[in-house]
Amino acid sequence: MNPAAARRIVAGIIRRLPEDLRKAAEEVPVCIEDYPDDDLTADGLAPDILGLFVGSPRHQHDHDPGPPPQILLFLGNILEEADEVGTTFEEEVGRTYLHELGHYLGLDEDALAERDLD
Repeated sequence: MNPAAARRIVAGIIRRLPEDLRKAAEEVPVCIEDYPDDDLTADGLAPDILGLFVGSPRHQHDHDPGPPPQILLFLGNILEEADEVGTTFEEEVGRTYLHELGHYLGLDEDALAERDLD
């Protein structure tokens, strides 16, 4: 697991986004963790979750006093997923990041699946 590599992958994706999406992506911080902590799994999240968007979607966060938006990437689980499905770490980091960014942009699971980001 290499947090610096994951940050470079995410930065490269953001640079390649169209300007309007790039600006939105730059608004939401990305936090890198090895695995979800005990609090997250105690709240019912699967221990093998790859990523998580926390907070309100972009179009709603001005109206919601909840936690600030952020994307969490769980590198240990991402690496295990890549090994299991035969993809690369880079591919899984990118796919997971784009999935969680989609949630920030207001996309639900069906809309993400339509974009092959499920």
